[in-house]
Formats: sequence, C-alpha cells, structure tokens
Amino acid sequence: MTSLVLALVLAQAPAPTQPDPQAVDRARSALLPFKKQLKETLISAMKTSPVAAIDVCSKEAPAMARDASRDGVTVGRSAFRLRNPENAPRAWLEPVMRELAGSRPGVDASKAVALPGGKVGYAEAIFIQPACLTCHGEAIAPPIDAELAKRYPKDGARGFKEGEFRGVFWAEVEPRPRAP
Repeated sequence: MTSLVLALVLAQAPAPTQPDPQAVDRARSALLPFKKQLKETLISAMKTSPVAAIDVCSKEAPAMARDASRDGVTVGRSAFRLRNPENAPRAWLEPVMRELAGSRPGVDASKAVALPGGKVGYAEAIFIQPACLTCHGEAIAPPIDAELAKRYPKDGARGFKEGEFRGVFWAEVEPRPRAP
C-alpha cells in the first residue's frame, strides 16, 4: 500500500524547477548542426544574391529544422517580430525570449527551462550580424524589399540594427524512457 501512495504523490508532484542537464546537452547537440548548416547555407546563398538567401530562409531552413528534429528533440527558430508566422513562439518560449532579449551579443545567451511532463525547453539568442541587415535592417534595397513583400505580406522582421536581439534557436526535448 505504501508504494501505491508514493506513486500517487509522485504522479501529482509539480514539474521540476531545474531542467535535466542531460536533456539540455541533447538540446545543444541537436541545435549545433542545424545552426551550422543554416549559417553555411545562408553565407553561400548571399554570395549568389540576397534573393537566394531569402529562398534559404523561406524554403530550406524549415526543412533543415525538420531534419535536425529527431530522437525526441524538436528544433526551430522563433522571434517576437516574425517574418514567417509558422515560427511563432511556443508558450514556454515567450518568457524565455523576453529574458534573452536583455542579453548582450558576444555572451552565452541561452536558457533552459523545465516543462510539464518531464520535457525541457532550451533557447539560444540570435543577434543581428552585419550580413543580416541586408534583409532585416532599417534600409532594404528595393529589389530585396519587393521580394520580401511578395513572400511575406505581414513581414515584421525589419528595422533591426547590428547587435540587436533578433530571436532564438530553440529545442524542446522529450524525456527519455526510464529503464525498468
């Protein structure tokens, strides 16, 4: 009977306040190749043209995120000022982004949180780099502006300055099944 009472108490226990360090490592490990691939692909596309880079962000980046999401880890990008509405933040991500938005570029701006059901949420800040200003800056060249307007009629990801908080790379980690 005692084990039944203990099981009931544990089942009703609130989610832990500290995320599992192994889950945080899994999140970082899943994000690393996604971020690297996206950065390399964007740099290569920018050598062709900014419109080619827009193709990367609009078409290839979502596929890269899906490919990097495996083994109980889902990855993506999000922001408050969205270009693509499909990147809207999950509920747990909004307060994390508010906190990370106060970070400075060049520092480890990341945050992990314990989520219900034993999940872990993890996010790393994205800051505007000089190359980002081509499509996200205050002054966007007319041909690029026209292409962005065509693809993203409700584009809110403009008007940034170098070093500003742009958004986050995020990962959500499912708990691993416990061994019997």
